[in-house]
Amino acid sequence: MVRGVPRTVRLLALGAFFNGVVSFTFVYLFVYLTGPRGLSVAQAGVLSGIGGAGLVAGNFTGGWFGDRYGHRRMLLTGACVSGVVLVSLPLLPLAALYCALPLAEYASGVVRAANSALVAVSVPGGRRRQSFALTRFAGNGGFAVGPPLGALIAARFSYDWLFVIDGVGTLLYAAYAARILPAPGTAHSRPVHRPDAPGLWSELRARPAVPVLLAAIVCVDLVYRQQYSTLPVFLAGHGHGTQFYGWLIAVNGGVILCLELPAAHALRDRAPLGIVGTGLLLVGVGYAVLIPGAGALFAVLMMLSLTLGEILYKTPATAYVADQAPAHAQGRFQSLYAGASISGQVLAPPLGGALYATAPALLWPACAVLAGGAGVAVLAARRLREPARPLRATGGDTPHTEPETSEKTETL
Repeated sequence: MVRGVPRTVRLLALGAFFNGVVSFTFVYLFVYLTGPRGLSVAQAGVLSGIGGAGLVAGNFTGGWFGDRYGHRRMLLTGACVSGVVLVSLPLLPLAALYCALPLAEYASGVVRAANSALVAVSVPGGRRRQSFALTRFAGNGGFAVGPPLGALIAARFSYDWLFVIDGVGTLLYAAYAARILPAPGTAHSRPVHRPDAPGLWSELRARPAVPVLLAAIVCVDLVYRQQYSTLPVFLAGHGHGTQFYGWLIAVNGGVILCLELPAAHALRDRAPLGIVGTGLLLVGVGYAVLIPGAGALFAVLMMLSLTLGEILYKTPATAYVADQAPAHAQGRFQSLYAGASISGQVLAPPLGGALYATAPALLWPACAVLAGGAGVAVLAARRLREPARPLRATGGDTPHTEPETSEKTETL
C-alpha cells in the first residue's frame, strides 16, 4: 500500500507522526486558560477563538508564501516560529497571549499548508492519493498518542511543561525536516512564482469543479466538527457521560487508522469526485441517524457513518486539488483546500451552538441537509469541464511533464 510512495513522502509522514505526538498543547488549551491562567470561561473562549482564527489564516496563506519563496523554506520557518513561541508562552504575561497564541497557531497553519504542498510536488500527478493517505495516517497515529501523553505530563508535572515540550518537539521537527527534505534548487524549495502566469482566480475559473469542491468542503467541515462541540452537549443532555463520548471519538480514530490506507489503495484507480461526493453524503447520513433519538446504538452508527465518510472524502479531495493545480500555483491551491478543510474549527462551535440553543430539534436535520447538499454538488460537478492535465512520470521523487491528455472520465 505504500510501495509506490516516494521516499520523501515516507520521511515526511514519519515527521508528521512525531509532530502529532508532541502537538498536544491546544487539546488542553481551554483547561490551561481557565485553570493555571485564571481566565473566565468567556475570556478563554475569546482567546481560543482568536487562536483558531490564526490557524485558519495560516492554512489559507501558507501556500501563497510557498509558491513565492519555496515550500521547504515556509515549512521550516513556520515550525521554528511556532516552536519558539510555544516554549516561551508559559513565561509571557496574560496580555501577551492575545498576540502569542494566534501567532503560534498561524505558524502551525503555515506548516500544514506547506506540508501538503511538499507532498503534492513529490508525487507524480494522478498518484497522490496514497501519499496523502499515508501522511494523514501518520498524523492521526501521532495524535492518538499525543493527548494521553499530554494528560500524563500535566498530571505529573504541570500544564506549563506541555507548552515547553510541544515547542521543543516542534523545533526538533524543523531540524528533522531540514535534514530530510531535498536541498535548495529542487521542486521542494524552488520558488515557482511567475509574474506572467495566469492569476489564481483565472486558474480556478478554468477548473470550475475545484471551487465547487472547496465550497462543499467548507459546508461539510462546519457539519463534521459538530462532533467536537454540540455533539457532546447533546449526548450529555440525553444521559450519556463523558466516558461514552470518549469511546465514540476512539471509534472514529480507530476506524480511520485501520481503514484509511487500505481504502486509498483499493480506490486508487477510481475517479475522485465520485468518491468525495459519496463521502460527503455519508457524513450527512451520519447526522441524520441522530434525528430519531440519542440512544447508544444511534450514536455508534452515527460515528461509523461519519468516519467512513471522512475516509472517503478527505484524502481524495486533497489529492484532487493537487492534481488540478498548475505548477506555479500548487501551494495556493493547497492553501485554499487546507483553509477550507479546517474552517469548521472556527465556524462550527458558534453556529452549531447558536442553533442548538435556539432550536435544538433542528440541528441534526440542518447538518444532514447541508452535508447532503454538499455531496450532491460535488457529484454534479463531475460534469463540469476541466482543462487537459499533463501526465506525470511514474518514478522518482520529482515529477516531470509528458504530453497532455484529457481528464479521466468519472466512473463512480
